[in-house]
Amino acid sequence: MESFHEYMNEYKKQLGKGYIQIAYKGLMEYIMDLRLHFKNKYPDYSVPGSIYFGYMDMTYFPLFPKALKRRQLKIAIVFIHDATRFEVWLAGNNKQVQAKYWKFFKESGWNKYRIPSTTKGADSIVEYTLVDNPDFRDLDKLTKQMERGTLDFIQDIEDFLFKHEN
Repeated sequence: MESFHEYMNEYKKQLGKGYIQIAYKGLMEYIMDLRLHFKNKYPDYSVPGSIYFGYMDMTYFPLFPKALKRRQLKIAIVFIHDATRFEVWLAGNNKQVQAKYWKFFKESGWNKYRIPSTTKGADSIVEYTLVDNPDFRDLDKLTKQMERGTLDFIQDIEDFLFKHEN
């Protein structure tokens, strides 16, 4: 196993090439623009100004559709750095809400989307891969793909909750 010092030497070497900074800046700008796209196009969704930039593991921003917000649930649009993919997650506003709804979905037998095997170490209740290995050459096309997948996911979650909670 390498030492922290050796990792930092490699980090410095990679940063010295300049590609990581350019890619990271472009990715963060795209995610900020995507958040703004949802905020402007879907005024019924509460879209806070915050983006979780993470530790180069994941970056995400939340959306709060009204039907989910009143249940203390949110949607997270997530970029998984090491897998280079975008996902959309159903998440709880806190760990208690997350555990409650994770159990609800898990015990329902619903299998339209991925449900993590446990809530330990997980931030999601339900997950869906929006875009695996995204093509960043056409950001408008990518945004449309992300938007369509997110809206379908939200609708499916809301429909499921409406049918099974009442």
